[in-house]
Amino acid sequence: MKNLILTLSLILALSPWMKGQSDEPAGLPGDQFSLEGALEMFKKASSPEDFEKMLNQDDNHVNNLDLNDDGEVDYIRVIDNMDGDAHALVLQVVVSATENQDIAVIEIEKSGKESAMLQIIGDEDIFGESTIIEPGDGSEDANKIKKGPSLNDFDDIIVVNVWFWPSVRYIYAPIYRPWVSPFRWAFYPNWYRPWRPLAWSVYHPFRVRYHAGYVVAPMHRMTVAHRVYSPVRVTSVTVRTRNHTAVNNYRVNRTKTNINTSKGNKEMHATKTTTSVTGKRGNTATKTNTTVSGENNRRKVKSTRSTTTVAGKEGKVKASRTKTKVSRKKN
Repeated sequence: MKNLILTLSLILALSPWMKGQSDEPAGLPGDQFSLEGALEMFKKASSPEDFEKMLNQDDNHVNNLDLNDDGEVDYIRVIDNMDGDAHALVLQVVVSATENQDIAVIEIEKSGKESAMLQIIGDEDIFGESTIIEPGDGSEDANKIKKGPSLNDFDDIIVVNVWFWPSVRYIYAPIYRPWVSPFRWAFYPNWYRPWRPLAWSVYHPFRVRYHAGYVVAPMHRMTVAHRVYSPVRVTSVTVRTRNHTAVNNYRVNRTKTNINTSKGNKEMHATKTTTSVTGKRGNTATKTNTTVSGENNRRKVKSTRSTTTVAGKEGKVKASRTKTKVSRKKN
């Protein structure tokens, strides 16, 4: 009975991680901001202006950033950069009177008369690398579309149609003028009330609740919107300097290996990416993704294997999980 209780306790302690969410922060500024939560707010908002307001309300628990270390959560403003049917809505923190820092950008493109797709990309100075999140196939079951040559390779890649999100319809209205937040350092809206950042143990459960319905994307799908955003990206020297060690350690602990091989006239390509993060308690979480793609009997084949392990201070593995996904499409 005692062993059973200990086993159940361990499972409960590791259950958030077993769902893909580690209880240990990576030590990056991005620990304090939910990309999925931002998309959820954008999905509910009626306009970019309304979206900005929702990001800056403490009871939504999307933003917990304090980049300038003044003891208050930073105000996030939204700036829409538009080029034809492509939008790049920048989420930007007002760090000081002279500096701003991009947190993420929501890139949106129309893919038909009544269809649009989007992704949110977390800034590499905040998340350690460009982190791409998009709606998953379970969030809008009635509005799925396939779009773009990159989506024709494998049956399991589905892009969600976000055309019916109120904010998306708003920005594609004929009379829409791109929203550029008028607020800046020491000049905020009357309704805004800054608050103190929550401790990780308090903020983390709020952050995790937004993950349902959203997935990590393997690539940029919004090529035009991404080109619109790239030249206007803004970074802060203060933020980059303050977080240099944490971001650099994250990047050092992330390795990516590309392997190309052939058998006869068949070519195979493999990519292996390993990310290791050490928490404050000495626990280490390591995730390895291995993707192999090529052709087999006139079918394009893609196999992805993801293995995640959590080890304690002495290196002993506490838990491990492996997922394998195979997709095929006839040429």
